[in-house]
Amino acid sequence: MRDYIVRATAAGAQIRAFAATTRNLVEKAREAHDTSPVMTAALGRLLTAGAMMGVMLKGEKDLLTLQIRGDGPGRGLTVTADSLGRVKGYPLVPDVILPANSLGKLDVSGAMGPGILSVIRDMGMREPYVGQTPLQTGEIAEDLTYYFATSEQTPSSVGLGVLMERDNTVKQAGGFIIQLMPNTEEEVISRLEKNLSEVSSVTTMLEAGNTPEQILQILLEGLGVEFTDTMETDFVCGCDKSRVEKALISIGESELQEMIDEGKEIEVNCQFCNRHYLFSVEELDALRIKAQKARLKS
Repeated sequence: MRDYIVRATAAGAQIRAFAATTRNLVEKAREAHDTSPVMTAALGRLLTAGAMMGVMLKGEKDLLTLQIRGDGPGRGLTVTADSLGRVKGYPLVPDVILPANSLGKLDVSGAMGPGILSVIRDMGMREPYVGQTPLQTGEIAEDLTYYFATSEQTPSSVGLGVLMERDNTVKQAGGFIIQLMPNTEEEVISRLEKNLSEVSSVTTMLEAGNTPEQILQILLEGLGVEFTDTMETDFVCGCDKSRVEKALISIGESELQEMIDEGKEIEVNCQFCNRHYLFSVEELDALRIKAQKARLKS
C-alpha cells in the first residue's frame, strides 16, 4: 500500500479527522538513521503525526516542527513537515535498546522519559508560533492529545502506531487525528467516545487490511463521515551540496580557514536524512573566498 493521508469531516462538520498509512516513509527513516526497533517506533510515530499535522497548514511555504526533548536514553526527536505531505526527521540517539514494557510492546515511553513536547508553526510571520507542553506518557499519541487540548483548546483523539517485522524492518505504520469543532453536540461526543472505546490499536487495524478511509469509517461509525481530500505523504529531505555550501559560507572566513589549515577534506552530514557531503581543501578555499566577498559587500 502506498503512503497517503485522508482528510474527512463528520457529524455535519462538527468533527474533522485525518488518517494515514506511513509504512514506507517510516522504513525510509529507519534505513537513513539505522534506528533500533524502539527508536524506529518513536520516530515513526512522530513522523506520522507530523505528516497529518503538516497538511493542516494553510500555505505552501508554511512549516511545522515537532520536537521532543526528554530525560530518557533516547533524549529526543525532531520532525519537520510541510502542507504538501512531505516530512523528515531524526532521533538524537538512534540506537537505544530497551526491554519490552509491561504490555510486551516497544517501550517508547521509557526511551523518551520525562520531558517537553514543542510544536512550532512557521507561517512566514516575524516570529513562529510555539506551543509547549510537558510529556504526559512519552508514548507520543497521548502527549499530542494533551497538547491539542491544553495549548490549542481543541479536544482531540490521536492514535499512532508502528509495528516491526522480526528482521527489524517496518511492517505497518500509521495513525489518526480526530478533532471536535466548537459547540459539538453532546450526543456526537458520546457516540465518538463509544466508537473510540471499542477499537483496537492503529497497527491492529492496519494489519487487518484496513485503509485510512476504513479506519475513519470505523472510528466515525454512525456520524456521517465525508471524505474531503487525499494526499500522498513521503519522507523527503531537500538537502543538497549547494545548500551545505551556503551553510559553510555562513560560518565565516576564519572558521573556514581553520578547516583549510588542517589540510584534509571534511565531511558534513545532514541530520534529517544522514546524507554525507565531502568537501576538499580546494573546495573549502573557494567557499572562503565567497565568504570574504560576501563580507566585503555587506
